[in-house]
Order: sequence, then structure tokens, then C-alpha cells
Amino acid sequence: MTDTLPPAPHEATARPAPLDPRLLEILVCPITKGELVYDRDAGELISRQAGLAFPIRDGIPIMLPDEARQITE
Repeated sequence: MTDTLPPAPHEATARPAPLDPRLLEILVCPITKGELVYDRDAGELISRQAGLAFPIRDGIPIMLPDEARQITE
């Protein structure tokens, strides 16, 4: 018999945890200090000025440039 482990939290297919709206009022891009846009479906905060998408994990924005992904528009 083979035991299987449940998927890690970041691998789960559930919708991302909601982001507290008060955070959006105070958070800015750590690089440009510009506005961030919340992408609920992707679970990311987007900095269009920097061209980066910062992940949100368990409702916590990860505002480290090394953790962000490059975006192209």
C-alpha cells in the first residue's frame, strides 16, 4: 500500500486567500513606491511600473523582488 501526502498549501487548487482591503491602501511597490493592483484570480499584487507580480500566499503579500515574477503587457 502506498501512502500519498496531500498537496502542499501552495500547490492546492483552491482559490487564493482573500487580501485584506486595508493592506491595499498602505502597500506600495518596494521598487518604484508606486501603486499596486490586486489580481484576485492570480493571487498577485501587480506593479505595472516595475513590470512585476508579487505573490500572495495564505493572504500575506510577499513583497520581495526576488519572489516576484516578471510580467509583460
